[in-house]
Amino acid sequence: MNARDEILARLRTALADNPPPVRVPRRYRRADDRPDLVEVFVDRLEDYRATVHRGLGALAGLLAEVDRLAVPTDVPADWLAGFAGQVRRDAPPLAPAELDAMDAVLTGCAVAVADTGTIILDAGPTQGRRALTLVPDRHICVVRADQVVGLLPEALTRLDPRAPQTWISGPSATSDIELNRVEGVHGPRRLEVVLLGVDDDLPGH
Repeated sequence: MNARDEILARLRTALADNPPPVRVPRRYRRADDRPDLVEVFVDRLEDYRATVHRGLGALAGLLAEVDRLAVPTDVPADWLAGFAGQVRRDAPPLAPAELDAMDAVLTGCAVAVADTGTIILDAGPTQGRRALTLVPDRHICVVRADQVVGLLPEALTRLDPRAPQTWISGPSATSDIELNRVEGVHGPRRLEVVLLGVDDDLPGH
């Protein structure tokens, strides 16, 4: 018997003659019906030091600041409308050095969670492979309003557990032993989120 089994056995013995008076509930919320989920999502993103923009016009303005842009192979054409810089599609897969030379990467996402300000990518449509969003210093991520859910359990129902997932809560950051914040250590130093389907008329599909 290992230590864990011994401890559990002692607990069972102790509780055998004096069971707990109440049953501990194991329920948790699975849905969020707040009407302002997008605004909650924006609040959490800004708290994480991400920058939030709205509409395809704002996306075009962001891309005007970029010369070299990496994108998945299936990025929607309207996301790149008017972009005059160099577009590198990830087919064949760009080498790490090529990704590192990009000014930014532009992707979509699978789902976003308002309660935690988390964006989840699962290598599905408009997202590309994981390295595409981890190597460049700046990640521009398009999130449609209908992709924003309230809680993590809701998000999990939209994901394939077998798919490789990247969960993003703000720009990549860590702290040293003196609690000095350092950004860009294990992912993009800048996260720019563009919301579509909120203040714009185009869905961005």
